[in-house]
Amino acid sequence: MAARKVRAVIFDIGRVLIRIDVPRAMKGMACGLSLSPEELWSAIEKDPRWKDWQEGRISARDWHWHMKQRFGGSATFEQFTETWNLVLHPEPIHGKELFEKLAKKYRLALLSNTDPIHVAHMESHYDFFSYFPARVYSCSVGATKPNPLIYREALRACRVRAEEAVYVDDIAAYVEAAQRLGMSGIQFQSPEQLALAFRAQGLEV
Repeated sequence: MAARKVRAVIFDIGRVLIRIDVPRAMKGMACGLSLSPEELWSAIEKDPRWKDWQEGRISARDWHWHMKQRFGGSATFEQFTETWNLVLHPEPIHGKELFEKLAKKYRLALLSNTDPIHVAHMESHYDFFSYFPARVYSCSVGATKPNPLIYREALRACRVRAEEAVYVDDIAAYVEAAQRLGMSGIQFQSPEQLALAFRAQGLEV
């Protein structure tokens, strides 16, 4: 693997670059409902329109309306947006120094299953996004991981072949999907583990 010429490094976002705090968001959303925060999140992920939301086939305002119809509550769209974004922890996992170093030698890209409310929040609140000229979101391309289409879109955005890219994700199945296309894959566990994995891949960081 180390002999490969790496030209691009592609990162997942949630639990790789940004901490995810589901209870923080669900506590606010479940207020006044009969469901616990845990039950609410489980129900949302199993909702029949969840994939439509993640793949951009439902607008943010329609998603808010759908959530109100399904679970109740009186939150305005603005209040719902604010609470929905509480899942994104304000402190990123890595310092900007990592991306500064990588950006000097490699093309950097983001590849995430996410929705338009989170995209707008992330792009306006995390300054490390400026190091990622290529940003591939499921809600923009109409496909979620592990669909090969979304990985190919990231490769196209980086203008590299699969064997020239390293993909980092916390979910093993999504790493394996990238590897099936010919990319090198790293399952993220911690910043320290990632640094070792990068060195094992021959990356200069």
